[in-house]
Amino acid sequence: MKNNAERRIKGIGVSPGIAIGSAFIIEQSGVPVPEYAIPAAQIDKEIKRLHAAIAKVQKHLGQLRLKAEMLPAGAEDMALLLDAYKGMLSGSRLVRGVEEIIAKQKLNAEAAIQKQIAALKSAFAAMNDSYLAARAEDVGEVGTRLIRSLLQQSYNPFAEIPEGCIILAEEITPADAALLPPGRAGGFATVLGGAEGHAAIMARALGIPALSGISALTHGLKTGETVVIDGRAGEIVLHPSAPTLQHYRAELTRKKQEDKRLRTLRDVPAATLDGVAVTLQANMELPRDIDAVLDSGASGVGLLRTEFMFMNRPDLPDEDEQYEVLRKLANKLDGRVLTIRTLDVGGEKLASALGGAAGESVNPALGLRAVRLGLKQPKLLDTQLAASMRASVHGPVRILIPMVSTVAQMKQVRFRMIQIERRLQKRGVKIKGLPPLGAMIEIPCAALTADALAKVCDFFSIGSNDLTQYTLAIDRGDDRVADLYDPFHPAVLRLIQFTAAAGWRANIPVALCGEIAGDRRATALLMGLGLREFSMSPLRLPAVKDEITKFSMPQAVAFGEAILAKTDEDEIRALMQDGIAKKN
Repeated sequence: MKNNAERRIKGIGVSPGIAIGSAFIIEQSGVPVPEYAIPAAQIDKEIKRLHAAIAKVQKHLGQLRLKAEMLPAGAEDMALLLDAYKGMLSGSRLVRGVEEIIAKQKLNAEAAIQKQIAALKSAFAAMNDSYLAARAEDVGEVGTRLIRSLLQQSYNPFAEIPEGCIILAEEITPADAALLPPGRAGGFATVLGGAEGHAAIMARALGIPALSGISALTHGLKTGETVVIDGRAGEIVLHPSAPTLQHYRAELTRKKQEDKRLRTLRDVPAATLDGVAVTLQANMELPRDIDAVLDSGASGVGLLRTEFMFMNRPDLPDEDEQYEVLRKLANKLDGRVLTIRTLDVGGEKLASALGGAAGESVNPALGLRAVRLGLKQPKLLDTQLAASMRASVHGPVRILIPMVSTVAQMKQVRFRMIQIERRLQKRGVKIKGLPPLGAMIEIPCAALTADALAKVCDFFSIGSNDLTQYTLAIDRGDDRVADLYDPFHPAVLRLIQFTAAAGWRANIPVALCGEIAGDRRATALLMGLGLREFSMSPLRLPAVKDEITKFSMPQAVAFGEAILAKTDEDEIRALMQDGIAKKN
């Protein structure tokens, strides 16, 4: 085969769409690390040099975190990972180990960092734990940035990328992704990563196509040569032929026309062919996303992530500060519902603000976080509840509690709301009764006890991302098992159906706010499972609305039953691929 012959490579489609552009290959060679002995008299000076580099990297990560906050909705995980990187530089095992190596082995800081990273990776690997193995890679990323700082090497892999190029790389870290100038890249393709990897999160946030899991990605290819990526088909075409380019250009023209048509659906009601109404709302990361929410035609905000008020600060926002943010959002929504999710981070993210009271979790995904943290630190939760209750005067507000696992947790939150209502009344603060209180169903035990939870909740919101992760025991950020993350796994679908049925029996609304809510391929299935309310990225809402108008409820129910009758994941994927039209 000639080097310039057309070649197609399959990968994992992690962000839909088609892009044609010139390849821009990111070379990710390792940093050469010098190693030399230092005199005993220079140990303190070397440790000071290390800490100067730490301060510089922390400052840079903080700047990248601010850039991540400016991304469109969908990049929350990337921003939180940058916070985790900063945390690794604050009296962590990494830093303590490096200091010890410098002092005892009299090695320069760069070499000490390299030795400590190797030791940590070895220790994590010996534990045979996928979560810790993924964290070892994060430690390696932080260490590399420290070494670059010590060597005074600036690093921006995207500094010279041409507009519309297709970025090809072994992997893209969160810190790298935050450096990407908005609007410059036409798409991504990486060797490592999955649907929940850093590049995937970035691509979906920017609304550009992306692939991952492609071996030999750049073999026989040079920067500047034309490539095509198809995010929906999960395929990259190297050296595309003239007929191939003509085909994909026609597809891009069709896509532009389709996007133009979808924009006309903004004010069209979301209803099936037989008139069943569906509520379509939007997820929000930051207040500035409100314009995109309103432009999409969403009926409200189904999920406001409140973490942005707590990150990158040494203190906690008080009640008045939180109220002002929520008040402005409620006013701008002009009668549309605002669903406020209380803080969903672990204590380690707020360690300095909490004075170290929360401690650290060995596995933050399973530790003291979300409602668990709020009930352990009641002032933290009460402040959010009070601000939300005050904001309800300015528009319909719902309060959503994350990571609920027991009825007792919801009873405790409601009891606190009653107490807060009394305190606010005594202060003469105007409120409008207790807002609806809901539970996020994102842990299997919550789904399995949904009937009991429905008795103490006003609504449910299914967080399908975490529900999938916890059900399948998959860390969706771990590249090595990312391909096993499957929201259409029979177990996940059954838990969704069980939750929806419990909501119907209790006559409370049940929404779904995870990634699959915005996947139009899943719309008929999810409605067939009993859902009538969805919250998603504003970018995806028009396509989902369009899909809803193309089938009737009997068709959706039959499709859902056909899917649930299958126990094999491949058969489910085949049915999903065929879609509702061929099965009914």
